[in-house]
Amino acid sequence: MASAGGPVAVEARGVRKRYGAVQALAGLDLEVRRGEFFALLGPNGAGKTTLISALGGLAIVDAGELRVMGHDVTRDYREARRALGIVPQELVFDPFFTVRETLELQSGYFGLRDNARWIDELLDKLALSGKAKANMRSLSGGMKRRVMVAQALVHRPPVIVLDEPTAGVDVELRQTLWAFIRELNAAGHTIILTTHYLEEAQELCSRIAMMKDGVIVALDTTASLLAAFSERVLKVKLAGCEMPASLAGRAVDAGAGWWRIPVADAAHVEDALAQLRVAGATVESLEVAEPELEEVFLKIMRRAPGAAS
Repeated sequence: MASAGGPVAVEARGVRKRYGAVQALAGLDLEVRRGEFFALLGPNGAGKTTLISALGGLAIVDAGELRVMGHDVTRDYREARRALGIVPQELVFDPFFTVRETLELQSGYFGLRDNARWIDELLDKLALSGKAKANMRSLSGGMKRRVMVAQALVHRPPVIVLDEPTAGVDVELRQTLWAFIRELNAAGHTIILTTHYLEEAQELCSRIAMMKDGVIVALDTTASLLAAFSERVLKVKLAGCEMPASLAGRAVDAGAGWWRIPVADAAHVEDALAQLRVAGATVESLEVAEPELEEVFLKIMRRAPGAAS
């Protein structure tokens, strides 16, 4: 079923999954459009990994429907699986194969017999060419993570799910990975990202869903979420003086002499600084902080059903 925003790549309708007493997915509904760079965020235990496992056929849902590129993940498993590439959180590998052999074996799972050119391109794009003949068990954690990405992409899936792909990896790998993933997204691939590095989601993703207790509790464009739940702030550090009364009503004491003053635009920044000057306040340091997704995330999780008050 296509949404108003275009054809749908991933669709969930009333999806439920329980593990004993734990309701991992509680009637989840979601649509990810084709070609999107989409973030799926939530605290640990929100149900993100369960949803990804169900999409990949590693978990069978108790109720509801899941589709990938229009293919039901249960009734049309083969086509749904071919349309999906998942980079898991865990480093899962066979220690007895080289990097190239690992990718050739993965190609075989999808019936791809003449895939050498694409494997070479993956090795190059992920800076693995020099390790092609290296045994998997000899690789560093970051290198193994790159191979996991290559494995997920070896069959050229239109939908790519990245489950915490940069957890615990170095800056170089992050930059290499995101440059390649941006290329794939520009070429039309749908990207679904889960991450605890919220600055990555803010920078990369055009639309964001936030999960809690197995359901979606917020879903909108990144810009709309930032505008609705966050604010631009003038941060000032005052030396040897108090916040003037004219600003004290909306200023928040951040400790160590720092104050946070909400501002809408540059004119409000100038006005606040003018009031500080008039009051004789000494500004030791200042900065304007743009809205941050982390602030949005915390506000939504606190107000969501079941959140601690």
